[in-house]
Amino acid sequence: MIKPSILTKICLECGEPLIGRADKKFCNDQCRVTHYQKQQGDAIPFIRNINNQLRKNRLILAKLNPDGKSKVKRSNLEKEGFNFKLFTSTYTTRDGRVYYFVYDYGYLPLENDYFALVQNSDI
Repeated sequence: MIKPSILTKICLECGEPLIGRADKKFCNDQCRVTHYQKQQGDAIPFIRNINNQLRKNRLILAKLNPDGKSKVKRSNLEKEGFNFKLFTSTYTTRDGRVYYFVYDYGYLPLENDYFALVQNSDI
């Protein structure tokens, strides 16, 4: 390892002296990626788990709604592993009904534990 002088900038990850541009922060791509992965380390599994569940929710809605519009019982969604806490957006109609969307597939809670499933073809 080369000893850096007081004015020499060093890599934020490995501490090696930097050669090149004045605004350089890392000696190579590996150090840059490693540094940012360490910074995001706690968030990455959390985000990955949410994205996986959203993907699963969408697949479930697509499976139970092959024609773009259907009606299913809550128990059918739960049996497939649907998580009602995770959705990507909502749409409120003029009469106040709230559709919950997982990307392009949505559901509307109805009476007696039924749900209307829809697909938004405008996306």
